[in-house]
Amino acid sequence: MLKEKLKKYTLILASGSPRRQQFFKDLDLEFEIRLKDIEETYPPELKAVEITDYLAQLKADAFEGDLKTNEILVTSDTIVWHENKALGKPKNAQEAFEMIKSMSGKTHEVITSVCFKTSSASTVLNDITKVTFNTVSDEAILYYIENYKPYDKAGAYGIQEWFGFMAVAKVEGSYTNVMGLPTAKVYEYLSILE
Repeated sequence: MLKEKLKKYTLILASGSPRRQQFFKDLDLEFEIRLKDIEETYPPELKAVEITDYLAQLKADAFEGDLKTNEILVTSDTIVWHENKALGKPKNAQEAFEMIKSMSGKTHEVITSVCFKTSSASTVLNDITKVTFNTVSDEAILYYIENYKPYDKAGAYGIQEWFGFMAVAKVEGSYTNVMGLPTAKVYEYLSILE
């Protein structure tokens, strides 16, 4: 279907995330992976979706001048936004514990921005999903961190893992967005390309 439509393009996913790569496979898209090391820093005055929009664009801009006319580069960035603060990937067990503990019994937002870049233009779209946690015991948090080591995940948890099955009370919006890519929006955007 979409694979046929995109035959004249080369789709490039600039992400080392196994989950994002799997989503592209599951969407039945043909793509290649190209990675560049980018320092993911942003101006401190940015808030919520401004952060992910900025970082998705920053990752795409690293490929400026590298893209051929038939190539579409896809970059993305995900954060957890909670109590007016961005929660990225935890640096250690203590930070992971503090992040999860702060979200216990509360609702937070998971924000993902996706940038589509060609040799002549770029477009950024984003998605916000509200996630509500049950109240989670310290023991459960420690068990999760020790056994699942969620250091590669924004907000220190994976909704598709034991913790998500046990702790997530409600999801409002895209489930795949919480895993790092709003797949329906990505598919829809690629579907309208000329």
